[in-house]
This record gives sequence, structure tokens and C-alpha cells, in this order.
Amino acid sequence: MLKKLFSALFKGQPAQTADVTPTEYAGYLIYPEPMAEGGQFRLAGRITKDVDGVLQTHRFIRSDLFANPADAERFMVQKAHTFIDQMGERMFEPRVKPGDSSAS
Repeated sequence: MLKKLFSALFKGQPAQTADVTPTEYAGYLIYPEPMAEGGQFRLAGRITKDVDGVLQTHRFIRSDLFANPADAERFMVQKAHTFIDQMGERMFEPRVKPGDSSAS
């Protein structure tokens, strides 16, 4: 019981529990999912795309905080557009940490 209480107090939780209606952009689906945190809402969500018959997903969490979930959702969509324009399908590639010898 205490674990659940502390988890709710100190961990960001999705602001919405209902299904999110995605926004389509350049073949990607953007799901804004702001996280409640300390009375504010952290910009967060998912970007998905079907690549060669496989649904690829990229979680998107930023440091930006907003007073209400609607602002966090709106800015999530804007930032996702920029991210998609810059990264494209590379966002779904595995990340390689510097000094990771298993990548070669």
C-alpha cells in the first residue's frame, strides 16, 4: 500500500487513462500522453509507424512541464513533427552507447 502511495506521489503518471486519439503526420501516428508530475504535466507520448509490416514505437519524454494537459499535448505534437522531420525512421534504430564493443 505504501509502495503504491509513494509511486503515485513521486513518479510521473500518464495524465489520461482513456485511449488517446493519434494525430497523423507524414505517415507516422503521434500519441500525446502527458504525465502528471507535481501538479504539472510533463510533455510525453509515443510516435509509431508501420515499417515493413511491423509496428515500430518510439517513446517521447521531454523535460518540458506545463500547467495543464492540453498545452502538454499541443506541444508534444509540435515537437514530434520536428523530431520526425529530423530523424525519420532512424528513430526506431537501436541506440549504441559510446564504448559499446558489441556494436562492431
